[in-house]
Amino acid sequence: MKNLKAFGLLFIAVLIGLTAAVYAANMATTQTVASNKVIVAAVDIELGGKINPQMLTTVDWPIGSVPTGAFKDMKDLQDRVVKVGVMRGEAILERKLAPPGSLGGLSAVISQGKRAMTVRVNDVVGVAGFALPGNYVDVMVNAQQDKAKAKGEDNAQISKTVLSHVLVLAVAQEAGRDDTKPRVVSAVTLELSLEDSEKLDLARSVGTLSLVLRNQVDQQNVVTQGITKNQLLGDRGALPTQSSGEKPRALITASSAKKALSCVEVFQNGFMVLNCF
Repeated sequence: MKNLKAFGLLFIAVLIGLTAAVYAANMATTQTVASNKVIVAAVDIELGGKINPQMLTTVDWPIGSVPTGAFKDMKDLQDRVVKVGVMRGEAILERKLAPPGSLGGLSAVISQGKRAMTVRVNDVVGVAGFALPGNYVDVMVNAQQDKAKAKGEDNAQISKTVLSHVLVLAVAQEAGRDDTKPRVVSAVTLELSLEDSEKLDLARSVGTLSLVLRNQVDQQNVVTQGITKNQLLGDRGALPTQSSGEKPRALITASSAKKALSCVEVFQNGFMVLNCF
């Protein structure tokens, strides 16, 4: 009798367990999240690379979180070019692609209305190799001022920032933006407007260039007047040059501070100098 009661309790426990398992399975089935097929990169695709079907795969993506511009058909991506690097498993989006018909390479990466221009650098000018693709730099020129140079003044040399917040597109022949290791190269390619391209072309012909690395999130442009040699060394230089038509200004020498019996005015170097004895 006791065994029969025990078997009865065991049977009821098994029945309750099976019922709970079936209920849980039904709940899991009803709560399955609806999804769509989205195309993602099967391999890392470098900036400027042309897409082919072997680079792609599809995954289930929840309908409510499908990113804007995602693709569902691989035919729509045939021979398209990426303008930013795409990592494996990352969704291919329209905003990451160059316009249809782009042939790939660096030209597909240049923003609309911009130009790419290469300047020669060394380990100092190129910020010791830390100016990498994707970074922003300012461009500084060190040159001689023509007017001051013609007059033989020591204040002819000037250093001035001529371009601000310039995007580095490539260093040497590398345009990838995933590497953070500094590379000392002989040339850097910058993305510029047409007007800034003209400024840079003139700047490199009149003086020596330097790149100044800036914080990637700092977009503020600061306008400066540049600095001359005299300003750098704290030398106020010679007295101001007298403009034509201005009356000579009398300069009192130290001897005039003393009591003097007589004074003589002498016109010297465009100034009226009063010497007292």
